[in-house]
Amino acid sequence: MAILRIGMLGGLRSGLLRSLGVAMLAASLSGCALWGGRTAKPVAAELGPNVAVLGVRQAWTARVGRIELPLEVHVNGNVVTVASSDGVVAALDARSGSDVWRSSLGESLSTGAGSDGKTAAVVTRANYLVALESGREKWRQQLPAQVFTPPLVAGGRIFVLSADRSVAAYDGSTGRRLWSQQRPGEPLVLRQAGVLLAVGDTLVVGFSGRMVGLNPNTGVPQWELPLASPRGTNDVERLVELVGRVSRVGDSVCARAFQASVGCVNVARSAVAWAQPAGGSEGVHGDDRAVFGTESNGVVVAWNRVDGSRLWAIDRYKHRKLTAPLLLGRSVVFGDDSGTVHLLSRDDGAPLNRLATDGSGIAAAPAVASDTLVVVSRNGSVYGFRPD
Repeated sequence: MAILRIGMLGGLRSGLLRSLGVAMLAASLSGCALWGGRTAKPVAAELGPNVAVLGVRQAWTARVGRIELPLEVHVNGNVVTVASSDGVVAALDARSGSDVWRSSLGESLSTGAGSDGKTAAVVTRANYLVALESGREKWRQQLPAQVFTPPLVAGGRIFVLSADRSVAAYDGSTGRRLWSQQRPGEPLVLRQAGVLLAVGDTLVVGFSGRMVGLNPNTGVPQWELPLASPRGTNDVERLVELVGRVSRVGDSVCARAFQASVGCVNVARSAVAWAQPAGGSEGVHGDDRAVFGTESNGVVVAWNRVDGSRLWAIDRYKHRKLTAPLLLGRSVVFGDDSGTVHLLSRDDGAPLNRLATDGSGIAAAPAVASDTLVVVSRNGSVYGFRPD
């Protein structure tokens, strides 16, 4: 059962809150069977014995706090930066798992960390943007709205995508706001990371179901491309958002629109290459040949990056809550809510290996740094895996 994690923007009356709460409950139960008046969670498919076609060993483990926020494992060279819900921000050496630096802010966070390798940035639940350097706080700036997307640190600036569908740029040295751009949208917003990345000299942002290219110096829009449109008759049904992670190869950027579609755009030509209906809630990853994604029902899908045609689909992991994937060499890697990490063949989805963690569930899409597969559990364990 896919559960919608939805936040509500201000200004709604209590009656509307109640009606939307009912709609959200109905949406969350729509994929479940009822028996004797109770909701029965679909039974996950049996995995069978693990046959390790690809040898992988655990190289190290580290710890941060429990993860209850939209986490991204941020990679800069040999360093991975992670943040926990209780305010621990840590930069780890992917070769050993040891701390490069670690900071405890002593307050809850609403986002994971963004970093350019020098400056890291997070947002607190009190809506403060906090910049860190070598584990020490440089500055903090009050924000006007909640944030669930990790800040983007690039070009001496920090870019923030907020839940009120605004994006703003801040000076990385001083915290001074440089510009802000806001778009109207639906009254509901997902409590998960959106699309925010730099592609050459363009800041690419997801606004509802549209991918928008902004001038990073001024915030002025340069192009706007639709991957999905609002549909339905109520606010829950009309919710459409682009979600992270994304797959970028050169000028091609591929992303998922929540429970609507997967598609790719060409940034240089300002054109949609393709968009295909897809029912997932997590992001995508891939290379110049293929794009991979995990659907809300646990089906893993591969699309041709050029035209969007389906290459293969595997239902072996049906009814398991899966993370967004990572394409790593010959493997497509993703985690599930049992804390298991799965490695599949990129060619046909055949299983290559399964890796165990602490059983608390995988908190974010896997990442790779320094030839090390990095995985973070909900309990805050960080694992480094390497080929045998």
